[in-house]
Amino acid sequence: MSTTITLAQEQDTLRVNALHALAYCPRLFYLEEVEELYTQDAAVFAGRRLHAEIEKEEGEEWQELVLENNELGLRGKVDALRTRNGQTIPYEHKKGRCYRDASNKPQAWQSDRLQILAYACLIEAALGITVPEGRIRYHTDNVLVHVPLDDAGRREVREAIARARQLKQTTERPPITSNERLCVRCSLAPVCLPEETRCAQDESYQPIRLFPEDDDRQVIHVLEAGTCIGKSGEQLKITKRDQSTTAIAARQVGQVVLHSYAQISTQAIYFCTEQDIGIHFISGGGRYVGSIDTRAGSIQRRIRQYKALSDPAFCLQLVRQLVTCRGQSQRKFLMRGQRGESANSVLATAIEQMQRVLKQVPSAESISTLLGLEGNLAALYFKSLPELLSEGVPSELQFSDRNRRPPRDRFNALLSFGYSLLLKDVMNAILVVGLEPALGFYHQPRTQAPPLALDLMEIFRVPLVDLPIIGSINRGQWDVQTDFEIRGQQVWLSESGRRKFIGIYERRKEESWKHPVLGYSLTYRRLLELEVRLLEKEWMGEGGLFAQLVLR
Repeated sequence: MSTTITLAQEQDTLRVNALHALAYCPRLFYLEEVEELYTQDAAVFAGRRLHAEIEKEEGEEWQELVLENNELGLRGKVDALRTRNGQTIPYEHKKGRCYRDASNKPQAWQSDRLQILAYACLIEAALGITVPEGRIRYHTDNVLVHVPLDDAGRREVREAIARARQLKQTTERPPITSNERLCVRCSLAPVCLPEETRCAQDESYQPIRLFPEDDDRQVIHVLEAGTCIGKSGEQLKITKRDQSTTAIAARQVGQVVLHSYAQISTQAIYFCTEQDIGIHFISGGGRYVGSIDTRAGSIQRRIRQYKALSDPAFCLQLVRQLVTCRGQSQRKFLMRGQRGESANSVLATAIEQMQRVLKQVPSAESISTLLGLEGNLAALYFKSLPELLSEGVPSELQFSDRNRRPPRDRFNALLSFGYSLLLKDVMNAILVVGLEPALGFYHQPRTQAPPLALDLMEIFRVPLVDLPIIGSINRGQWDVQTDFEIRGQQVWLSESGRRKFIGIYERRKEESWKHPVLGYSLTYRRLLELEVRLLEKEWMGEGGLFAQLVLR
């Protein structure tokens, strides 16, 4: 039988678990408590199962307390409390092993020690009693460690609270820890990216892959007008106009993309927000419309972004990296057309001219100059792009020049729809990371697409859109009649064409690419998020890896 005591909140207090994070790594504390970033990995769930099992096994002498003390500045839930012979002892249960000193004597890890001392101080302050010690049970090696609460321990807790409050007042993340072993066990390593930082700071460093494997959740595209997405229990329920339904478990969904006039209920929107499922809208004509912005706790990240991108010199350097990245990918893509036995003089000339333009990028002194250089690269690229099409491609699918808003031929209809899907995915990554899409460093604000999303799109246009389009045309995957709709001078993909393109695009995102600096491979789908996080590192003093994605 458990007893719960709750004290009213009157002012902002710190969680005891936050002090555990502070002792483990100040950066972890900042990410969790200031930027409000949390992940639930296997270790977290294992710890929860352990506590549930203990609650079932222990007898009635155990109590559970939810306490808060404004004077001390702490709040927390004491999961295990035992009172015997007039003494009240808090217990902590840890699934792992204890620390052992030079004489092999069991000791508490520093973060665990501070946590149990904080619980003991909280009990003293909230209940007005004296707590002699706290105890930690390490279950892997079945060791019980006693942690005395003396004046030094109480002082240690107060000093930790003071450090925590100081960190909560700053907008700057603390540096990564010097203890690399801590990062391997940290659930927020995919957000912190400590190994990537070490690699950027030391070219000889061999990073360990801590960034997570591919997100295997589905991207649900709803194409049929009149379809409605609702919530049913822990599932998303998709109902078509003919009332046929499909239910998909929320844990299997990463994004919901509503095309044309598909609908989503308020309940489903709230549910998707809670489950970190992106919601995006694309018009019937294939234009990106917008996304549901569910960012929370990202104020500090946006403040750092505003500060950095208000510096013209800093923005200029980022634009140089961006123009180089896209231009090199365009050039490398054209070079693929030269791999055959017979050389193509059009491609050879364009490749040579693009290389001369790219050499001017590092010395460009203004963004307007870089805009001109990028325009020259794009003109050379699109002029040569038809040379990558195979003989026998229908005339209806040939490409002559880039046109849009609206597209006037089938090739441009494919490009426009592909870039809309890419813009949606870049926006999804920006919102996941918590940056501000409206504040970029290259593109100017427009009525439709946010500048930062347009900036980051430049990195992925060639590998995720241009290359799959050329490949699908050369493989004869398109029906020039049924896959397109002609409306006067406007050309759009039909519903069958959109379904086909989505399949090609999503399969391309599942392909892997080996990072030339980090040395590990990951899917393009995961690369989108990594690239946004690497951009953020550029203004945190941990840069050097942004815009390295150049087509091979």
